Amino acid sequence: TWQCFTPDALPDATLSKEPGLGPTDTLMAISTYEEDENSEADLNNQQSFNVTDKIDPENTQQWTPRDCKECGKSFSYWSQFKFHMRIHKKVKPFACKECTKSFSKLSYLKSHMRTHTEEKPFSCKECEKSFSNICNLKTHMRTHTGEKPFSCKECDKSFNLISSLKKHMRTHTGEKPFSCKDCDKSFSQISHLYSHMRTHTGEKPFSCKECDKRFRQINNLKRHMRIHTGEKPFFCQECNKSFRQTFDLKIHMRTHTGEKPFSCKECDSSFNQVSSLKTHMRTHTGERPFSCKECNKGFSQISHLKAHMSTHSGVKPFSCKRCDKGFSYWSKFKTYMRAHSGEKHFLCEECDKSFNCLSHLKRHVRTHTGEKPFSCKECKKTFNLRSNLKTHMRTHTGEKPFSCKECEKGFSRVSHLKTHMRTHTGEKPFLCKECDTRFSSIFSLKRHIRNHTEGKRFSCKECNKRFNCVTDLKRHMKTHTGE
Repeated sequence: TWQCFTPDALPDATLSKEPGLGPTDTLMAISTYEEDENSEADLNNQQSFNVTDKIDPENTQQWTPRDCKECGKSFSYWSQFKFHMRIHKKVKPFACKECTKSFSKLSYLKSHMRTHTEEKPFSCKECEKSFSNICNLKTHMRTHTGEKPFSCKECDKSFNLISSLKKHMRTHTGEKPFSCKDCDKSFSQISHLYSHMRTHTGEKPFSCKECDKRFRQINNLKRHMRIHTGEKPFFCQECNKSFRQTFDLKIHMRTHTGEKPFSCKECDSSFNQVSSLKTHMRTHTGERPFSCKECNKGFSQISHLKAHMSTHSGVKPFSCKRCDKGFSYWSKFKTYMRAHSGEKHFLCEECDKSFNCLSHLKRHVRTHTGEKPFSCKECKKTFNLRSNLKTHMRTHTGEKPFSCKECEKGFSRVSHLKTHMRTHTGEKPFLCKECDTRFSSIFSLKRHIRNHTEGKRFSCKECNKRFNCVTDLKRHMKTHTGE
């Protein structure tokens, strides 16, 4: 909206009239915010500003509307028209003495001067907040009234600022007018470009007064400050749980809705967080980007690396207050605590068996479904547990990561190492209830039990001698073959 200023409205302004114009055709022109000795020369320069080439020569009456030939806008007053023409001519006769910035209208200069004087004459009656110009007050009032006068024609979303609507429109057009000169990356908002530029400069202008930590963005600082204040302003309406970030609340809401919008293209598993999907994808790619500096062991998750580091440091950060048992993993600590309380939240719908953690329930359900989602890429053998697949893979790689400290013999499974250790200790923990014979491994006990229950099932085709296990039969066959 363009205003028409009269001499009465601006008594301190230096005025000039063009020949042949009526009293209402007064055009304000001021060289600076205050009068000075050069004002007369400045006014002469302004009088030379010619707009007659943009109006209809026959349109000589002051009250007859005038049309701008540059943009088609119409004006009722000559003074309004001349003000408007400064936009096209880029004439800015009103200069600020503080910063040399110039303006096309005196009202703009006056508003600008408040940035130097810090004057805020426009106050909100609702919250007493003050503003330096009336436009900002009007915009602010919409936060109280809820008015959103600017609507998107594409999706009917509404905004309280025209600038917010313009930014939003870029989500439909895909326009990214702000480009980084260092890497040619483009952004839809200039604030995003400024934030991005700090990744090149390393600048972190926002610092925490509590711990001196620094951040590239003010939003990150605000979020960080809640760690010190303990503030959790975002509440779940379902269970009243509170969160520091709205992002965390959105993720939490999916536990109520069951929504899992992020799907794996390899195995159709779905996740409620994109970070969980990225972590899961490493099970397919085999990627292990987090390495231990002590032993170079790789991990697919940073949390697993941190937990692994405790094997070197001996630190177990999660301790049970009842028995002082320590844990490297938070998940194992939580599971263990349920064992104390007897808490078993996770129920199997097939057999009503209950479990103290979800992963145990999922593993159990596969005994009903027969599902074996983990397959070996070498021989296509499938397994119902990922740990079983990992163990199986060692039959292809020949890896034997578990070594005996007594004789340095290597084993592919930790259970095999434990059994082997009993050959050194002489321990035989497995007892036959039928004859009190003891064994060093559960496998040897099971084999022995068959003598009592089934007899000797495996017979030699050469001499009909019988054996109670296939390994004994194979060993015997070598006496015939001479191997």
